[in-house]
Amino acid sequence: MNLVPYRGRIAPSPTGYLHLGHARTFWIAQQRARQNHGKLILRNEDLDSARCKNEFVSAMYEDLRWFGLNWNEGPDRAGPFGPYSQSERRAVYLGALHQLREAGLIYSCTCSRQDVLRSLQAPHQGEEEPVYPGTCRAKLELGTSNSAPALTRPAFNWRFRVPDGETVSFVDAHLGPQQFVAGKDFGDFIVWRHDNVPAYQLAVVVDDSQMQITEVVRGADLLVSTARQLLLYRALRLNPPSFYHCDLMTDENGVRLAKRHDALSLRALRSQGADPIQLRVNWTP
Repeated sequence: MNLVPYRGRIAPSPTGYLHLGHARTFWIAQQRARQNHGKLILRNEDLDSARCKNEFVSAMYEDLRWFGLNWNEGPDRAGPFGPYSQSERRAVYLGALHQLREAGLIYSCTCSRQDVLRSLQAPHQGEEEPVYPGTCRAKLELGTSNSAPALTRPAFNWRFRVPDGETVSFVDAHLGPQQFVAGKDFGDFIVWRHDNVPAYQLAVVVDDSQMQITEVVRGADLLVSTARQLLLYRALRLNPPSFYHCDLMTDENGVRLAKRHDALSLRALRSQGADPIQLRVNWTP
């Protein structure tokens, strides 16, 4: 019997209106929390200051509540592990970055602007970055990253060096056994951007650990990210949660739903008088 109280989470990013695919994943997360007599935490993943807007934050709360979602902790209510907005958690991320640097696990990198542009948000299926060729790895091997004048100097990004050839394995609660090979299925990845902002991979690991999340429910497009994050959990000496990756919701053409699907946004469905109960009638974990 698992004696650790169940803690799940939903982690929307206010860069647009949430759509039906988000709602299904969040609904499954809520059902998992209820089935395990646990709590559900809402975290506002608002690191991308250029795209996150107050109007989307307000819509996020309104639309999720309209759909029938309720959470026990979050930015809009008290909780023991706040703040629950990532934009307010910078000091925590810096602490983790210092720990990785002291362990010699990250190096400064001046490559690939496109990788940097993607590093704030969770990757999506078909949008995985190419395996990094290790162009700047010599800086780690020669120790030059440790001589950098400041951790967050804006001239470069910080990359985590993956252990090439190591198989990262985990058992997903929905999709079963998974394994990915470091250096083949994914390469060295950015943990801190040159514009002094923590990247997605580092932020979610630190947050899920500090908020004592016991199970992460999210889309199947993040399976490879789970392998990356398991390496970060180990590097930071943190216990990882378990994982449940949901099947992705697609449109009539088989394309994964995205925030560009305005017709299937919760806001649009709500304005059309849609019934949330009917929309989720066949959704079960």
